[in-house]
Amino acid sequence: MAEVLTKPIPVKSQVTSADRPGAGKPMISSTRIARRVRRLGKQISETYADIETPLVIVVILKGATVFAADLLRSLSIPAELEFVRASSYHGGTTSSGRLQLAHMVDGTLVGRHVLLVEDIVDSGLTVNVIARRIKRLGPASLRIAALLDRPARRVTEVKIDFCGFVIPDRFVIGYGLDYAGLYRELPHIYSLT
Repeated sequence: MAEVLTKPIPVKSQVTSADRPGAGKPMISSTRIARRVRRLGKQISETYADIETPLVIVVILKGATVFAADLLRSLSIPAELEFVRASSYHGGTTSSGRLQLAHMVDGTLVGRHVLLVEDIVDSGLTVNVIARRIKRLGPASLRIAALLDRPARRVTEVKIDFCGFVIPDRFVIGYGLDYAGLYRELPHIYSLT
């Protein structure tokens, strides 16, 4: 079960507002993220323990890259990586509702077990469009893992099989999440001011 955040949690950080103007108030520490990602990795490994081929992890670029790398290292089962490049924010803090897909997976997914990895499920539009396209490629199964779930902005229903944190309606940055291409390198997750 995902951890539910109702308010920002104090984070002792070496990154301060002076270091990163506009970075906002820290919400989730890197330590807490790492602990949760390890638990998700264990849960995913147990779920897929009996499959006969390596799990195919499809990462939604660019935001899910950091989460996917840590999640991959936390698995105790064989896994392969594929990538999808999608964008719906276009530099703003809310989804534009227009999804741009620049790249779909390279390898075959027919008969394979697929885990779609997203940084944050917001409106649900991006993950639903990509999931539909992956289903057309004939996988044996498709599940979704998301580091963050922000249900307050949901436009379409999404079933998240492996969720890190449920967060309140705030725009967040850090740990791979960005605002206009910035802040992905921050080790914690911050609420953008």
